[in-house]
This record gives sequence, structure tokens and C-alpha cells, in this order.
Amino acid sequence: MRVHANILDAVGNTPLVRLNKVVGPDDATVLVKCEHLNPSGSIKDRMAVHILNVAEQRGVIRPGGTIVENTSGNTGQGVAMWAAVKGYRCVFTMPDKMSTEKVNMLKAFGAEVIITPTDVPGDSPQHYVETAKRVARETPNAFYVNQYHNPDNPDAHEHSTAPEIWEQTQGKFDVFVSGAGTGGTVSGVGRFLKKKAPHIRVVGVDPIGSVHYHYFYTKTMPTPHVYKVEGIGEDILCQATEFSVIDEFHQVNDKESFTMARRLVREEGLFVGGSSGSNVHIAVKLAKQLGKGKTIVTVLPDNGSRYITKFLQDGWMRDYGFLGSDRDLGLVEDVLAAKPRAEVFTAAESDTIAHAVDRMRKAGVSQLPVLDAHRRPAKMIHELDILRGLQSGAITNDSTVAAIAQPIGGLIYPKARIEELFRIFETDQVAVVVDADAIAGIISKIDVIDFMSRRGKL
Repeated sequence: MRVHANILDAVGNTPLVRLNKVVGPDDATVLVKCEHLNPSGSIKDRMAVHILNVAEQRGVIRPGGTIVENTSGNTGQGVAMWAAVKGYRCVFTMPDKMSTEKVNMLKAFGAEVIITPTDVPGDSPQHYVETAKRVARETPNAFYVNQYHNPDNPDAHEHSTAPEIWEQTQGKFDVFVSGAGTGGTVSGVGRFLKKKAPHIRVVGVDPIGSVHYHYFYTKTMPTPHVYKVEGIGEDILCQATEFSVIDEFHQVNDKESFTMARRLVREEGLFVGGSSGSNVHIAVKLAKQLGKGKTIVTVLPDNGSRYITKFLQDGWMRDYGFLGSDRDLGLVEDVLAAKPRAEVFTAAESDTIAHAVDRMRKAGVSQLPVLDAHRRPAKMIHELDILRGLQSGAITNDSTVAAIAQPIGGLIYPKARIEELFRIFETDQVAVVVDADAIAGIISKIDVIDFMSRRGKL
């Protein structure tokens, strides 16, 4: 008889399935790892069971203890499942954008759920990660799972998800595509592949509004903003993310994610969540680029049962504008290409204020990117900062630019989506386009307006 001792032994060994209808006949083959078929319904079962088993072996989880974690819902269900089998109490913190189904499923396991606001900074005491840390500190005999920064998170995928994919494909594939939330899946599988077959491209997927894509290409932190797709992306950097094993990142928006997830349900019979749509959207895009004869592997992270009242409902999709016409505006590099070529005026940190003002006057601009000693854009100097400094006496014409230059907040990569520019324009006057540590161009609001009007997007 083939009988598992308990449900925890049933985690993993999920099937690898070929996509047939959402991929074109001349495209590369796309294979999906059906992680939504894990016992609690998501890939997070692997990480939760691994982290908790290791913690129990190390003696850091003790009888009568409480397990605390911040979760978008999926990790919580894996943890709650483990705790139900082992007999532990659970307390979870969740952002308020998560589906009612996820909250109720955690409560069904007997867990306590604390709902926190979504649109707060990552270091806010109200942020769901900071709330979980506080609960763990204040609760006697508590164990904080800490999935974002726990090295056992990517280890779970290096030692289970990746070997399964390797065995199922016999190593015969060209690209691995995975969304990045905590970064555990893409980092763990990526680490395995870089040791086993470094020629296989590891591609991260990040929703517009998350920080991974921007940080990967600019090494600076953007201002995150809210997006609707769940279980992918993040507003903070996680130590579980190993950027060195990721070759490239691609961005996806909410509409693309939800539209593809709905197609997977209706055309492929795969009842999956929005982050599965994110992964497959990028995988299908790459399949068109690579063409026949190549193979792409991606993952379907969670089950669609969590989203019955959200994107699987036409009314919800319509309310948020996701059933309308596709308004893909293009890439930042498209805006640059449409602009007349012009010299990019900059200042050095050692330049005087008088020199910077003279360059602003000649260029007809109100701000200048400031380059560091290695000629990389590091800061920005604005005419308003100069005016305030001169008025207060904090600077003179002979002061250096470094005295009042502010951290640069508007860096963006040429391959970023144009929608990302709107985030920058909320807090910065212009976007500084950076490629290979050098400034490729400057984009203002009027540049985007002009581009959209020419393309008929207005």
C-alpha cells in the first residue's frame, strides 16, 4: 500500500504540464509546474513545511508554542496546515488587499488573522511585516517564520522544486520563468540551475508597482505603489531573494496577469490564481521571441479557489477596468526613441553652485542629475533647493553641488513599462533613464504626453 503518514508528506511531486491553447504553433514549448495542486493549494507548502521541519529539528519550535508569520495568504495556509498536524497555535498578519477567501481559509484552520493596511511604507509599524515582528516579540514561546529573510526559504526550492523540474525535463529546457515575491522560488531554483546548467536563463517576473524590477536594473529603491495581483511582487527587498542567480526581470501589469489567468482556466482547464497569469504571460511572450524548438518552464503558484470573488468574476474585472481595451503604452525606450536627440546636461558633486546654475540656464532645465566619482547618476540638484539654500545662507555660489544635492528618486531602465513613469512623475519632475550605469536620457511629463498623442493613445 502507498499511504502517506500525514498530509505533510503529500507536499511536492506536482505534475509538469504542456500548455496548448495559449501558446502559438510557431512558439517555443511552455511547460507549467502545477504547484496549485499542493495540499493547501500553493507552492508555499514547500517552503512552509521545510522551514518548520528544520525549526522543529533545531528545537526553536517548542510544544505549546505559537507560530507567527506575515503572509499574503498562501504561506499562511501552508503554515496553518503544518500547525494543525503538529498541534501548534498560529497568528498571521495580512494586508487588507488580500481576498476574503484567503482570510477565511486561514481561520478555518483555527488561526488568528490580523488585517493591516496595504498602502503604508515598508518600515511603518502598521506594515504587515512589522506587525508580525511585534506580535512575535510580545508573544511568549513564539516562533517567527520570517519567510522574507529566512535562508531556509530558497533552500526549500533548491532541494525540492528544482530537482523535480530537472528530473521531469531531464534538464532539457532553455528558460525558467518565475514570479518574485519573497524571491524564494526564483532564487532556489535559480541557484540549482546555475550549478547544474548555467546556460539556462532564469527570468524573474515582477508586477508594476513592486520593487524587484527597478532594483535589479538600477540598484536603487523605487517608491512602490499598490497593484491588484496577489502573491507576487513586494514593496521591500527580501534577503530570501538572490539577485545574482537571476539573469533578467520582466514586468507585467494587473490586466495582463488576470487576463492570462482567466484564459488558463477557460482554455487550458487550469484553475489557478493571478500570479500564475503573471508567470504565463511572460513565458508566452518569451515563447514568441524564442520560437519553435526551445522550451520554457514556469510555475503556477496557487489555486483559483482563493479568487472566486475577485478576478474570476466578470463584474469585479469590469469594476476595475480590466475588461476594457488593452492600453499597453510600450516601453520607456520607445519614448526616448521618439524624442529629438539632445545632450544630457549633468553636474558633478565637486562642481560649484554657480557652475550648476550656469548649466541649468544654458540647458533650459530646472534640475540636473549629479554624477558620482565613477560618473554614475547618484543624486539630483533642483533649482528650488538652490533657491532655498541661498535664501537661508546655507550655501553660496562657491559651495559645492554635494552640499544640497538630494538622493535621485527617478531612475528607470529603458526596458521598463511606460506605466512606471507615472509613478515617478508623482514625486519627481523628470525620469532619469539609466542603462549600464550611464544616463541614456531624460524624460519629462510633456515627453510622454507627446509620445502618447502621436501614437493615438490619448
